[in-house]
Order: sequence, then C-alpha cells, then structure tokens
Amino acid sequence: MRSGFVTLVGRPNVGKSSLVNAICGQKVSIISNKPQTTRTRVRGVYHGDGTQIVFVDTPGIHKPVTALGERVNATALDCINDVEVVCLIIDATKAFGRGDQWVANNVDMANAFVVVNKIDKAKPEMVLQQLNAVSSLGAAAYFPVSASTGEGLDVLLSALMERMPEGPAYYPEEMVSDTDEHAWVAELVREQLLAVLKDELPYSVATQVTEWEWPKIRCEILVERDSQKGMVIGRGGELLKHVGQEVRKQLPKGAYLELHVTVEKDWQQRPDRLERLGY
Repeated sequence: MRSGFVTLVGRPNVGKSSLVNAICGQKVSIISNKPQTTRTRVRGVYHGDGTQIVFVDTPGIHKPVTALGERVNATALDCINDVEVVCLIIDATKAFGRGDQWVANNVDMANAFVVVNKIDKAKPEMVLQQLNAVSSLGAAAYFPVSASTGEGLDVLLSALMERMPEGPAYYPEEMVSDTDEHAWVAELVREQLLAVLKDELPYSVATQVTEWEWPKIRCEILVERDSQKGMVIGRGGELLKHVGQEVRKQLPKGAYLELHVTVEKDWQQRPDRLERLGY
C-alpha cells in the first residue's frame, strides 16, 4: 500500500476545489465563480491501484482585510507543511502575477508541482506563455490540466502516485471526504447563496447547522447588517425558498431543510464568533 497527503494551494478562484472534485470523482468541495469560496481545509480521498492519496483543498491565499481573511490565509499556509507534495495551482487564463509569486515564495518549490489549470478556457499560446512564466519557479514538475474536461489529470495523478511512500490506508475505501454531514449541509447552503447573491454580500454570509433531528435540519444563515437580511430572504421569501430547493436536491430523499437568517453584527471581525463557526 502506498499513501500520502497532497496539498493544493494558490490564489482565489484558480480551481483548487474543482480539481479535487474531478480527481476524487465526486463533489467534495463546494464551488462558485466567486473568490474565497473555500474557507476551511477540506480533505478529499482518492483510492486506486493500491494507492490512497488524501488531497487537502485549501482556501485561496489573498490580501486579508478582515479577521476571517487572516484566519483563512493561516489555514492555507499551515497545510503546506508535513505533506508529500504541494501543488501550486495557477490559472491559465490570467497572467502570472505578484499574488501567485507570493504564494510560491511560501512553498518549497524544488519539491512542489506547478499545475496550470483551466487550459480548456485558454488559447494554446496563452497556456505556453503561462508555462514559460512559471518555469522560473524551479518546481519539480509542471502540468497543464483542465478540471472541467479532465485533460491532463491522468498524467498529474500518475506523477503524484509515484511520490507516495509506503504507508497505511488513512481512510476506508468507501470514504471520499472527511467533512461531517452537518458541516456539509451548511456548505451546500452557502454554495447556493454564493450563486444568487451579488456584489460583496456573499462575503458577509456564514452558515451553520444548529439542529439535526432527521429528517429535520435547521441551518442558520448569518449576515452582518439588517439591510443584508432582507436581501438574503428576497422578495416574498423567494430567494431563500430557491436556495432551500436547490440544496434539498443534493440531500437524501425526505430531508426537511429549514433556513433561518440571523443578523450577527460584524461577525467577520469577531474572533469569538469565528471560533464558534469553525474558522
């Protein structure tokens, strides 16, 4: 048996969660087109050919402006240590910039892989430009891939498997994620809110399951101001109703999901509230 851990790091919205989901073969992390969708570390488990790889999906590293942002960055950087391979994920559709370089400066690049993602959305010459730009990082290997189409993932996965040492199975074969069901439902609710809310509001929203007596699940949605509460509920409750319907499609049949919106003033800046929310 060969086994080990692989951490994915990078700027927000480079496709780390999509890569983990694609490799593991099912939804492990929520995804959206908004930065900082992932706020905590998420583990997805790949099983195959006598090898188990535990992928650690991390929050996008960014310039923080809140206490939450500082914790999110600290979580990502902490996951770089004590793993077999760190994969620095780069967006093929955006020029390699100072933010990417800052992340690279925090990684032992000589032992890391650089993964240029979203090659399906970039012209071939743009992909070549990105590979040329990141070649100066001195990484152990470079991989152009697409989480959306699967292109290049087999080559990346083979290289990662070769890096895994002999070791135990950390998770049973039927387990693809270690996220508990309470946290997963809260994340599903937040994912749907990210899909429908505009401007800066999504970053002021947090979700937490407060009651679980199957089939009844109660999820609390936190916002920071009274004006945001009405925006989350929507006219006549339509927005909240839509969110609930979309989440229930992903839950076992018979689940009853109750959503409740609460104003928690400036929760992103309050360490005590961040602790209770698991950040």
